[in-house]
Amino acid sequence: MSAVLEAREPSARYLESLPPAMVRQFDLLATAPGGVARLRELILTLAVQGKLVPQDSRDEPGSALLGRIFAERNRLIASGQSKRDRSEAAPQVDDSEVLPAGWASTLLGEVSLVSGGVTLGRKGSLIEPVTLPYLRVANVQRWRVEMNELKQVTIARSELQRFALRSGDLLITEGGDWDKVGRSAIWRGELPECLHQNHVFKLRGMLNSWNSEWAQLYLNSPVARTYFASCAKQTTNLASINMTQLKACRFPLPPLAEQARIVARVDDLMRLCDALEAKGRLEAAQHAQLLSILLGTLTDSASPEELAANWQRIADHFDLLLDRPEAVDALEQTILQLAVRGLLVPQDPTEEPASVLLERIRAEKDRLIAEGKIKRESSLSQAAGRDEPFELPATWAWTQIGEVVDFLNGYAFKSEWFKTKGLRLLRNLNVGHGQIDWSQPVFVETVLGGQFEQFQLSEGDVVLSLDRPIISTGLKCAVVGANDLPCLLLQRVARLSPMPAAMSRDYLMLWLQSDLFVGTIDPGRSNGVPHISTKQIASMVVGLPPLAEQSRIVARVEELQHLCTALRQRLAAIQTTQSHLAEALVKQAAA
Repeated sequence: MSAVLEAREPSARYLESLPPAMVRQFDLLATAPGGVARLRELILTLAVQGKLVPQDSRDEPGSALLGRIFAERNRLIASGQSKRDRSEAAPQVDDSEVLPAGWASTLLGEVSLVSGGVTLGRKGSLIEPVTLPYLRVANVQRWRVEMNELKQVTIARSELQRFALRSGDLLITEGGDWDKVGRSAIWRGELPECLHQNHVFKLRGMLNSWNSEWAQLYLNSPVARTYFASCAKQTTNLASINMTQLKACRFPLPPLAEQARIVARVDDLMRLCDALEAKGRLEAAQHAQLLSILLGTLTDSASPEELAANWQRIADHFDLLLDRPEAVDALEQTILQLAVRGLLVPQDPTEEPASVLLERIRAEKDRLIAEGKIKRESSLSQAAGRDEPFELPATWAWTQIGEVVDFLNGYAFKSEWFKTKGLRLLRNLNVGHGQIDWSQPVFVETVLGGQFEQFQLSEGDVVLSLDRPIISTGLKCAVVGANDLPCLLLQRVARLSPMPAAMSRDYLMLWLQSDLFVGTIDPGRSNGVPHISTKQIASMVVGLPPLAEQSRIVARVEELQHLCTALRQRLAAIQTTQSHLAEALVKQAAA
């Protein structure tokens, strides 16, 4: 047995239940994308096919059990305690599958009492009303009953016995995503008295020897779910089944003793799957922690020589550390950190220092201010270097971003101006991570374009969403392309225009996507929405390299990003292959 399996003892001893082909490839199944979920489905499939535990000829056959159930059903009908099912003709059930020796085949409605629950909102007076909690569809999850947020319902006391739950009752929802997951659970008497809603069916065995766990296992299996998916009707949110279809569900009946053995074995194997998932989460957390520490040493490097030594630690274990997409994402972010800290490319001492460039810019601004042509930015302080987060290379200089970047906030176009065609407005909804998305456009009349020339965007403009600036994929910031034009800038989106003599557009984009910006901004709230302002951004400090070095940094980052993209594609191809192999093994084992 492999080292991975040995590490999972004692649960690994239950692998003897699985087919030999699966045991040999267990590591692949457990580590492939979605592999543990496939294992769970396979375990259920093997269980309801009679392939999970051996049959014992000494067990009372299922046909004898079925005979006793039929006798009890006829007794209940004869005594008036139950009615013969006179529902409409049920769908035809394919019963051609050969069952294991000792098993019997029947329908779910033939061996259990199936009933609906209380209907809410009924009108009319109630005799001896009683108010009790009841289970809704949301309370019935796969394998368990969720007791949070129970509702109350009032019914007549005479109806209490009809709708009340008894420990051991099996509950199944009317609606579900049947292709993917079943929604059935056993009520184990969590409350002394509790009812169930009419959209939750109740199944109760006709005999005390009814095994609810076996019935639950079958209803949660892919075999039963396939049947429900084939006959369910699509409603607003979920595919819905009715009581007739539920009663007509084919239901294999193993001997009672074998039912208990199957349930016990499934429990053992599901615990193994739980352990695999927990181990996977632990390994992922440990991997992320190790990677974070090693990549952190790169950004903490004080010199190119120290960076080279720290990088070697990662290079020695490259295949182990960068074996998943999130690790490549972390590496790419580290590349950006190195770029904006001056550690990615060597400096050229012959280049004009950024401090000299900044002095010229400040002198020109002072002249324009003195002539009354521009106003001094009140949000910028003279002591920009007081928040210096790290030591810069000799040719770099600290400055506030507002000294080298001009900001323009979008115009508050009135919503009543919006049209279905005309001139597009760039909203925060259209600004994605690195791209502009026009799938949900709004327009104003084209004639308005001339009235708002200052808000017309141009190719190459950098736009940043001020509302919800950070989403799961990253910063909502993009560069306007030719296909995005013409368009006008709407409020809560800002245009950032770097001064060509001080900062290139591409370097600005690197800084915006780096943790020096994304990890520093602290969105407040505007009308309940996370929001940043251009004044906040303008006051942030940035390490400014000489212009020529900015070009070298951008080129190096693009080169490394291409390598990261290639690595992601390779990992995706490997995961796809693993997934296909795992799927083929599961199908082979279930055949």
